[in-house]
Amino acid sequence: MNSSTAATRLRQFDELPGPRAVPVFGNLLQVDSTRLHLQLEQWCEEHGPIFRLRLGPRRAVVVGDHELIATALRDRPDGFRRTTKLEQVWTELGLMGGVFGANGETWRRQRRMVMAGFDPGSVRRYHPALQRVGLRLAQRWQQAARQGSTIDLQADLMRYTVDAIAGLAFGAEVNTLQSDEDVIQKHLNRLFPAVFKRIFAPLPLWRWFPSAEDRALVRSVTEVNAAVNGFIVEGRRRLQANPALREHPSNLLEAMLVAADEPDSGMDDKQVAGNVLTMLLAGEDTTANTVAWMIHLLWQNPQALAKATAEVRRVCADGEPPDIDQIGQLDYVEACAHETMRLKPVAPQNAMQALHDTTLGDVHIPAGMVVIAVMRRDAVSERHIRNAASFDPERWLADGHPGQTASAAKRISMPFGAGPRICPGRFLALVEMKMAMAVLLSRFDIQYVGTADGKEPRELLQLSMAPVGLTMKVRERPLI
Repeated sequence: MNSSTAATRLRQFDELPGPRAVPVFGNLLQVDSTRLHLQLEQWCEEHGPIFRLRLGPRRAVVVGDHELIATALRDRPDGFRRTTKLEQVWTELGLMGGVFGANGETWRRQRRMVMAGFDPGSVRRYHPALQRVGLRLAQRWQQAARQGSTIDLQADLMRYTVDAIAGLAFGAEVNTLQSDEDVIQKHLNRLFPAVFKRIFAPLPLWRWFPSAEDRALVRSVTEVNAAVNGFIVEGRRRLQANPALREHPSNLLEAMLVAADEPDSGMDDKQVAGNVLTMLLAGEDTTANTVAWMIHLLWQNPQALAKATAEVRRVCADGEPPDIDQIGQLDYVEACAHETMRLKPVAPQNAMQALHDTTLGDVHIPAGMVVIAVMRRDAVSERHIRNAASFDPERWLADGHPGQTASAAKRISMPFGAGPRICPGRFLALVEMKMAMAVLLSRFDIQYVGTADGKEPRELLQLSMAPVGLTMKVRERPLI
């Protein structure tokens, strides 16, 4: 990436095409943060795969070419870092930092600590906690089926993922599925939207004229930080009461605490707390939104739904939440998850900042320049993938369509990122997705999935991209 063909003169920022800007604010007043990904995709079509944006005093190069994106992602953390704007907003809110926002050597130390608890063997040990959460999800939907009521799909799945990550990662029974007034989820739901909104705000009005929403946000940060610290205190108590857990941690938090206690780790409970918060936030929105999109896409594609249902009912014939070995047999459901993430990635753009002068293609990227990667553009383009607009899980299977393997989709679709900073929780996320789909398809027949107006659900971007207004109705099926 740092070399260029001698015969090619590198283009500078001001030479790039881009949407018309205005003095002082640049393109900032044109940006709608709730649909920024759609704007970036549209501007890619108008101005090409590399163009410029001016965001007030900040300058950004937008890249929609998957090969250049992969090159930049692989150059983290040494060539690119998370943006200083994200760090500033995150810190100003009073949120604790974790591996998601860390940079440089801090990131390396935290990554080692986090990965200590994310390997498949550890996830296997945590799996019974996920089965308990899966059973609670089944009971919630069973009640809705018996009452003939409509399920708010994303809200229920957010409850499921909060409960799952709290149980698997922290050994905590945060039972939002059986409580309609759980505090932690209400507070968590405010954080990502606020962070994303403030990153693109033309002026920091919350500093001078805090609204009722801003004051509620301060209370939510306080409550979430207190809950996170409570998880850590409880984790320390368990380790002290049962020293054997240091050899075989029962959850991710215990594994992180053990890793942090290593003599040269450079980590303490503050860094552990930051990663607890990161997992609560990232593990809640992203997995819940992907499962909601998957159910929607399966409902729109009856043949795929029939195949997924047949696989689940063969593997999980008794309707019980699957064990980890059964989860591993749900190949078609996993293909559905990958195809969903190709079409509806919950992170459709990825912003990073250059640490030193470098190049992307024929463009000079000076140190400090922000690069925004448009992650979905090539993944849904006929230039790269056959029938790109179609929901076709077969493309992810080894015995899929003749003459077409999963390699193109795997190379171009990067829902978990790429390179050294690829999402450490991707294996766990897929297990959670497959558990939710197994619970749904083994115990229920889907009667309806859609929005109140019958139109496609709107894509709402609030750091994570979610479907708006998706509801579902189900009918119980008799179990063997």
